[in-house]
Amino acid sequence: MAATPTPRPKPPDPPAGNPARVALAGLQLPLPLAVAYSGGADSTVLLLAAAERWPGQVHAIHVHHGLQAAADDFEAHCRAVCESLGVPLQVRRVAARNAPGESPEDAARNARYGALARAARDAGLQAVLLGQHADDQVETLLLALSRGAGLPGMAAMAPVFQRDGMVFVRPLLALPAKGIRDWVAEQGIAVVEDPTNSDIAFTRNRIRHLLLPALEDAFPQYRETFARASRHAAQAQELLEGVAAEDLARMGGVPAITALQVLPRARQANLLRHWLRVTHAASASAAQLEELLDQVADCRTRGHQIRIKMGAGFVERQGERLDFRHPREGGDPGRP
Repeated sequence: MAATPTPRPKPPDPPAGNPARVALAGLQLPLPLAVAYSGGADSTVLLLAAAERWPGQVHAIHVHHGLQAAADDFEAHCRAVCESLGVPLQVRRVAARNAPGESPEDAARNARYGALARAARDAGLQAVLLGQHADDQVETLLLALSRGAGLPGMAAMAPVFQRDGMVFVRPLLALPAKGIRDWVAEQGIAVVEDPTNSDIAFTRNRIRHLLLPALEDAFPQYRETFARASRHAAQAQELLEGVAAEDLARMGGVPAITALQVLPRARQANLLRHWLRVTHAASASAAQLEELLDQVADCRTRGHQIRIKMGAGFVERQGERLDFRHPREGGDPGRP
């Protein structure tokens, strides 16, 4: 008896009523481009709409994290869908290990973006579309607030950004998750379901399953109002980045202690955060930054030393300037 063939996912042809259609309709993007395709509902509607909007110009990239038993099934599903659509698919496997001071979630996210950027560059693609939607944006904002984030966290996810030499675009940020999932169910489209999404041991899942329904009851327009608040935060952060860049440029691109001391403390903090992030891809906790500001204020003699842990490295005093060094750069800095 012949083996029963594996059922293939059903793509709608054409994808009438796809909620991602409107989101893509007005976009003018460099071609060809890729869709980051996990096989879930969000990336599925995005892939279907993109393939219709730019026929023959769309690729798919699937990142295989290998973090759960179903990962191979996810890959097989994505291959079958892309074959049915005639969309080229790249699969990239990553093994994310978190660095000291980095959470496993951040490590997985960084590995994913790096893999997407490399795959897109290797294929000569100009941009990568991501499937995050309005509920993801709210979750990101609430997660940032729960951690006491400042303006960068309150700005949540940018609709367009560059990373690892690639342009990333999030065209679905105005679409609610329910509209996406309802359409997928109505069309009978097969999608993968990540079993970890229901595990409320993760903070993001607690927000999704416990907090968002309560917000829906109390403030039905919360997606729009929260998105507006994030846009205001992003605008304010852009202004602060401009001020920091100007302050740093006046110091020759490296924080100078005497020049820092004449600035208000808040402006010093703004400059130092900018310098760490832009020049050294590093960040400081609130406590670390406060300690550094205190040390800069107390630095009145040549013999006053500064060496403060910041992320995976150290900020040190080098003469009249500050320097950031990683321990593996010439041994343990600050030791004779």
